[in-house]
Amino acid sequence: MISLDEFYEDFMQSVLSESDSRGLMKSQAFFENVCEELVSIGELTPNYTFAEYQKTCMEVEGYDYDEERNILSILTHKFFQEDEMQTLTKSIIDTKFKRLEGFYEKCLDELYINLEETSEAYSMAYNIYRYSIENKIDKIRFIILSDGALTNRFKSIQSKEINGIKIEYRIVDIDYIYKIQMSQYSGGGFKVNVNLPCLEIPTKSDEYEAYLTVMCGDDLVNIYGEYGQRLLEQNVRTFLQFKGSVNKGIKNTIQYKSDMFFAYNNGITATATSIERDENGNIILINDFQIVNGGQTTSAIYAAKKTSKLDVSNVSVPMKLSVVKDKEKQNEFVSKVSEYANTQNKVNKSDFFSNSPFHKQMKEYSQRVWAPVCDGSQKRTRWFYERVRGEYLNEQAYLTKAKKDKYQMEYPKKQLIDKTFLAKSENAWLQKPHIVCKGAQYSFANFANDITSKLDKDNLCITESYFKDAISRIIMFRTVEKIISSSVWYDGGYRSQTVAYTIAYLSYSIEKAGKFLNFNEIWENQTLPQELIDILSYIAREVYIQINKPQSGHANVSQWAKKEQCWEEMKKLNLSISLPKKLLLNKQDEKYNKKEDRRIKKIDDNIQVQSTVIQMNMSIWIELNSYYMEHVKEYKLSMAQRDILKKMSMGVITLPSEKQSKILYDLYIRAKEDGVDIND
Repeated sequence: MISLDEFYEDFMQSVLSESDSRGLMKSQAFFENVCEELVSIGELTPNYTFAEYQKTCMEVEGYDYDEERNILSILTHKFFQEDEMQTLTKSIIDTKFKRLEGFYEKCLDELYINLEETSEAYSMAYNIYRYSIENKIDKIRFIILSDGALTNRFKSIQSKEINGIKIEYRIVDIDYIYKIQMSQYSGGGFKVNVNLPCLEIPTKSDEYEAYLTVMCGDDLVNIYGEYGQRLLEQNVRTFLQFKGSVNKGIKNTIQYKSDMFFAYNNGITATATSIERDENGNIILINDFQIVNGGQTTSAIYAAKKTSKLDVSNVSVPMKLSVVKDKEKQNEFVSKVSEYANTQNKVNKSDFFSNSPFHKQMKEYSQRVWAPVCDGSQKRTRWFYERVRGEYLNEQAYLTKAKKDKYQMEYPKKQLIDKTFLAKSENAWLQKPHIVCKGAQYSFANFANDITSKLDKDNLCITESYFKDAISRIIMFRTVEKIISSSVWYDGGYRSQTVAYTIAYLSYSIEKAGKFLNFNEIWENQTLPQELIDILSYIAREVYIQINKPQSGHANVSQWAKKEQCWEEMKKLNLSISLPKKLLLNKQDEKYNKKEDRRIKKIDDNIQVQSTVIQMNMSIWIELNSYYMEHVKEYKLSMAQRDILKKMSMGVITLPSEKQSKILYDLYIRAKEDGVDIND
C-alpha cells in the first residue's frame, strides 16, 4: 500500500492536472475532487454545488442538501497547495468554522436579497433561507476540506444547537481522503454498534459466514440517520418515495399493522467484513455494514418516522447477514449478492452496470490503443480508463521509482478517464444537457441505462472507434470548460451548465443538418481544430446569455438548467453555424465506418476468445466436463456442446477452431456465472 506522502503527491498532481486540462481554478478543482470522494462514500449527495462566497466574517465554497434526511451541509476549504504536506492548525479550524456559522446566520437574515440573482451564491443563500423557513433542516454540518493534515493536538468540536437545530462540525483532511481511496481496495469502511440476537447458519462455503437476525425499526432509523447512503453505496436500488405499490404497502403496514411487519416484509439482505459478538452470542458490532437488498425498506421506514411521524418502535425487520471472509473479494461478493437478491421490484440490468462488459472493453482499449504522437513529441502515450476511483494510483503502489516514472510517461495524469466525467461528456453530446446538470451520479446512471440498452441490442457496439470518439468528446468537454473560463464575456457562475448546453447545441445543429462530426480529426491531433474552437466559443457565449434568462417562475438558474424544458428553449436559438468539410461526415460515410468497425471488432473478439481458451489449463476443462455431466438434465447441452467439451477435457482437441473456442468459452462463462468454483 502506498504511503500518505506518496498519496499526497499524486493527489496534488491530480488537482493541478484537472485544473489545467479543464480550465478550473485550482481551488475549485480541489473542491470538486474532494466532494466526489465524499459522494462516493455517501457523505454528500450527488447534488452538491460549488458556490464561492467571501465577505467579512463569512467564507463558504459550496453546499449540499440531503432531501431525504433533511441534512444541510455548508462547506469551506483550506487549500494550501504546497509541494509538501502542511499542518491544519486549531486556529485555522476555529476561524473557518466561525466564518461558516457567520454565513449561515446571514442567510437566515435574507442575505440573498443583496446578491446578484444570476450568481450561484444567490441560489445557495436563497435555498438555505428557504430550507430554514420551511422547516426542512433537521441537521446542519459545517465541513472544512483541506489538503493539509489535521494537527495531532486537535481533538474534536462538540456538537451544539442553533435555533433548535443540531450542528455538527466535520474536518476532511488529506488523511481522511487517503483512507477513502485506500478503502476501495482494503475493504475498509465504518463500524456500526448494534445489539442484535442472531442465529448462526452453518454453511459449507469457505467464502462467508451466515447469520439470521432481526432489527428494531427505531434502530434501523438511527443507523440510517447516522450513515445514510454509506449503508447503500453498493445497493442497486434507490428510494422511490411512497409512490410504487411496494412502498405504499410498507407505509401501510407500518401505520396500521406494525406488529405484522416481520411477517409481511422480506426484510433486508446485508454483508459485512467482520462482526463481534458478546457472551450471549448477540451481534454487538458490524464492520463495513452494507445493505445490498432492502434499501427500499430501510428508506421507507426512515421516511415513515421522520416525514410521516409514524411510530416504528414495534416494527421488526428480518435481516440476513453474510460476513465475507476474504476482504479482497468483498466487492465481487457484494455485487453477486445484490444481483441475485434483488427480485422484489423490477430491477433494470443497468443497475448492475459495475459488472457491465462496457468497463472490460473500455479497459482493454485503454491498455491496447496508443494515442497519436503530437506537438513533435517522441513519447507514445495511452489514455487510462479508471473504473474505480483511485485505481490509477493503486496500480503504481508497488512500482520502483524508475518503473513509476515510466508508467506515468505511458499513462500521463492528464489522460486519466474518470467514468463519471465520461458519462457527462457522452450525455452532453447525446443532447441531454439537462441530465448532465442534475449531477455527476445522476448523469452516470442515465448513461448506464443507455449503454446497457445498446449492448443488449448489439454486443459489438463498443468498438475501438467508439473508444477513440469518446476520448475526443472528453477532449472537447475539457476544451469548452477552458474556453468559457478564459472568455471576456464570462462573468462567473453556471460554467458547468453552459458547457453541457454548448456541446449539446453543437451536436443538435450538426444532426439537424443531416451530418456527423468527424471525431477522428480530434483524435489524431489530441486537440480541437481552431475552426471548431471558434464555433464553440460563439455557441458558448449565446448559451451563457440564454441560460441566465430563465423563464418566468424559474428564478433559480441551477434548477432551470435541470429541466428538459430549458433544453427545448435553448434549441430555439437558431444560431448560424458553418463547419469546414473536413470536420463533417455524411450518412453514407458514417454507415460504412460503423459497419467496418463492427467487422473488425468481431474478428478481434473471436481471436481473443480463441487465444483465451487455448491458454487455459487442461484441469479446467476436466472440471467443467465433470460439472456439466453431473447437471446434464439442468443444462440440456446439445450433442455438439457435449462432444466438444468432452474431447477438450480428454486432450483430443489440441488447437480448437474459432467456432469450438466460442462454444467452450461460453460454457466456461456460464459455469462461472452460476457460481461454480473453478480452480483457474
